[in-house]
Amino acid sequence: MPTVAFHTLGCKVNHYETEAIWQLFKDAGYERTEYERVADVYVINTCTVTNTGDKKSRQVIRRAIRKNPDGVICVTGCYAQTSPAEIMAIPGVDIVVGTQDRVKMLDYIEQFKREREPINGVRNIMKTRVYEELDVPAFTDRTRASLKIQEGCNNFCTFCIIPWARGLMRSRDPKEVVVQAQQLVDAGYKEIVLTGIHTGGYGEDLKDYNLAMLLRDLEEQVTGLKRIRISSIEASQISDEVIEVLRNSTKVVRHLHIPIQSGSDTVLKRMRRKYTMEFFAERIEKLKKALPGLAITSDVIVGFPGETEEEFMDTYRFIQEHKFSELHVFPYSKRTGTPAARMEDQVDEDVKNERVHRLIQLSDQLAKEYASSFENEVLEVIPEERYKEEANENLYVGYTDNYLKVVFPANEEMIGQIVKVKITKSGYPYNEGQFVRVLDEQLEDNIRLTS
Repeated sequence: MPTVAFHTLGCKVNHYETEAIWQLFKDAGYERTEYERVADVYVINTCTVTNTGDKKSRQVIRRAIRKNPDGVICVTGCYAQTSPAEIMAIPGVDIVVGTQDRVKMLDYIEQFKREREPINGVRNIMKTRVYEELDVPAFTDRTRASLKIQEGCNNFCTFCIIPWARGLMRSRDPKEVVVQAQQLVDAGYKEIVLTGIHTGGYGEDLKDYNLAMLLRDLEEQVTGLKRIRISSIEASQISDEVIEVLRNSTKVVRHLHIPIQSGSDTVLKRMRRKYTMEFFAERIEKLKKALPGLAITSDVIVGFPGETEEEFMDTYRFIQEHKFSELHVFPYSKRTGTPAARMEDQVDEDVKNERVHRLIQLSDQLAKEYASSFENEVLEVIPEERYKEEANENLYVGYTDNYLKVVFPANEEMIGQIVKVKITKSGYPYNEGQFVRVLDEQLEDNIRLTS
């Protein structure tokens, strides 16, 4: 049996697509092996969101070439899409495919074996208008399943290269989304994470169909689905209709990731973001009324070109006031080829790091405050894996619907199931909990028998 090894850099969408590419190889009779081992084919799924992403991608490619100089080296993903020539120039790279035409990868491999000539299969992504269907009926990880619902982005923020790597907005056919969701539930997943490059923009290119309708259809048509999580949604995409669906839903979880990037209107304008802070605040207030206890997590870029102390403090105060439950804080880093990289007034690295530090401290404090409001409450948790930091064999870790990470006594049978857990001691990054009961009665009997 021929073997294939994968290495994925970057975001959740890349991880999803690696699983999809693996399905293609599996159907063609390949066996999957570890990336550190000698394999017949290596597939490197690259990232290009930062200059460092490019560099890391090149390192990983070279590692595979050293591991097995006779193996077929196949590079795909965002860096492959934006810089195919740079990748083709690395001695030992055999096939380059961008962020489309993944289904052709196996044909290219056969062609390469016959002709022994490197193949550049990258086409202009800006001309692509149709979502490329790639099926993922199950994941290597057995607790949370991602479901990709859209591709591309039309926003062209000044710091971001992604539209050039992924092309313009295109949504997956709603029927395909529902079929795939059912497949995942049938494979045993209780929670599905809807993901994409610009997930909340789902439906903007469809006639008479949108994200709110998709959420409703998933809730009504997928038998056995317990949780729907939206991986990320822009404030501008949180319509009143979406809020209404969230208010009435029993499956969409109380957690939204809404990237803010900056809390200053002047910085947002330079970033070419599509909202004002007044609008953002109004959406948050509406959401919190509709979903009491909602966790809002966010991304923030600190030290964007020209950011003054005052603009930074606008961000700080906004986040403090609206009580986000956790932040991902990034110092601005120049991405070659974007307008922001060419802007005057680049902020000094020391200033950036100091601001990042202040925001991370605020994030930790807000995360603890948010968690403490759930102390002594019973929440539903899906155990994901053993808790590694304790010698105690019986501690497991999982997430509540509102994205609190909980450590509690459990057993192997409970992984991937929904269990009721009482939060005995809140904290961050972990909360401590006490197992109360399993939701699924049948499973409860099994667990009682085995415990």
